[in-house]
Amino acid sequence: MSKKIFSGVQPSGNLHLGNYLGAIKNFVNLQNEKNNQCVYCVVDLHAITVKQNPKELKDSIRETTAAFIASGLDYKRSIIFNQSSVPSHSEGSWILSCVARMGWLNRMTQFKEKAGKDKEKASVGLYIYPILMASDILLYDTTHVPVGEDQKQHLELTRDIAQKFNLEFNCPDFFTAPEPLIQKTFARIMSLKDGKKKMSKSDPSDLSRVNLNDSKDVIINKIKKAKTDDKSMPEDNKNLNKRPEIENLLGIYSSLADQKIEKTINEFSGKNFSEFKTKLSEMVVEKISPISTEINKLQEDKEFIDKILRDGSERANEIASKKVNELKKIVGF
Repeated sequence: MSKKIFSGVQPSGNLHLGNYLGAIKNFVNLQNEKNNQCVYCVVDLHAITVKQNPKELKDSIRETTAAFIASGLDYKRSIIFNQSSVPSHSEGSWILSCVARMGWLNRMTQFKEKAGKDKEKASVGLYIYPILMASDILLYDTTHVPVGEDQKQHLELTRDIAQKFNLEFNCPDFFTAPEPLIQKTFARIMSLKDGKKKMSKSDPSDLSRVNLNDSKDVIINKIKKAKTDDKSMPEDNKNLNKRPEIENLLGIYSSLADQKIEKTINEFSGKNFSEFKTKLSEMVVEKISPISTEINKLQEDKEFIDKILRDGSERANEIASKKVNELKKIVGF
């Protein structure tokens, strides 16, 4: 059965191994499944919920697009575009915000985490962006959304909004309530310096992550300096969750090798960490260096990237504008 897939990545700049293994690699796999219709969005409207440098944002939009293509997304098979170039996303978001309820948004744990202790200083956009996310998804009659555990609550909100709209306006089949596609393994890649923290570009230490544009020598150095512990390599996965750094490194290797973590454990059981790190470095370099080379090559051709985004926006706008026009008629505009 074919699926209509929608997902997006914020153009935060400096994409890293966690972004690739936790999202983009899965996007490519979904694209390559027979009959799937995939829409992949650079969600620049979401990015400005926190202050951005305009020039850096423009560069990051291109970088994220380049990373999509370098990783294997085919702009001819999948629709690739940036969110702000399709006005229907914002237009649909306003209408849906009049259907969503304050109580639903108040339950969103991501806002509480991102806003921190001083919620009064957080932007309104940060508070209501789950409604924009719902608009992103619903305008394409999306059936499935690849999400991490941290976004599952937002997808549940999307389903609530879809069902409430369909019920209130007596149009039971207008919005499709999408299903989550949750990556069961290796969805969260952790810091190379702290196995309890998610790999992030905001970490002040560049040694905490492998960036998709890192050179071969930089990758090898980062893996070499990755934190381990004073125990030997595990012989099985029993109590592996009590060794977060080791579990993370084994997970990275397993994901890149497309194999279960148990197979990786058996492969390196009885060997020392230096030998494992050498093999892990080789694996990361083998898989990531070609992506890095292609990203850098693509970024030198801004006109090519911009054309891909323009073409993708035209294709996306054709679908989204039709849906939003139907939506406006239903509400009485």
